[in-house]
Amino acid sequence: MSVWQLVAVGLVMLLGLLGVLVPGAPGQAIVWAAVLWWALTDVTPVAWGVLMGATALLLLNQALKPLLPRRPRETGAPRKTLMLGGTGAIVGFFVVPVVGGVVGYVGAVYGAERLRLGSRGAGWTSVRSVMRATGYSVLVELYACLLVAGAWLGAVIWG
Repeated sequence: MSVWQLVAVGLVMLLGLLGVLVPGAPGQAIVWAAVLWWALTDVTPVAWGVLMGATALLLLNQALKPLLPRRPRETGAPRKTLMLGGTGAIVGFFVVPVVGGVVGYVGAVYGAERLRLGSRGAGWTSVRSVMRATGYSVLVELYACLLVAGAWLGAVIWG
């Protein structure tokens, strides 16, 4: 597989990760399609293993999705705050592998809400509200996609 194809797969995967943050966008499907595209052009056992693992993980995530709350209007926070939280999770996941996603999400939501509301206490209250209404659902879905993206990146670099 050429470098340009790998870059294109990575960009599609990034589009899918951002799509997870947009209600109604098929972010998981886009991430899975990017892995499928890569596995069909790089027919190594590692590529097929990543595809099988991604399929299993994203199907499990789809099964768990209805159990988690997702009510963005109940947060009281603007959509911009939720997008910043998701972006913080994506950056955090790759800066501090695995645990950085949660830290990035909560930290970005807190920072945005502290600036918007003006006090530390109000910022933390808003973070708790966001986590109860949408945070857990978004984080679980985003984490599943981030794990797939991380597995793909690891396979490309070390595989």
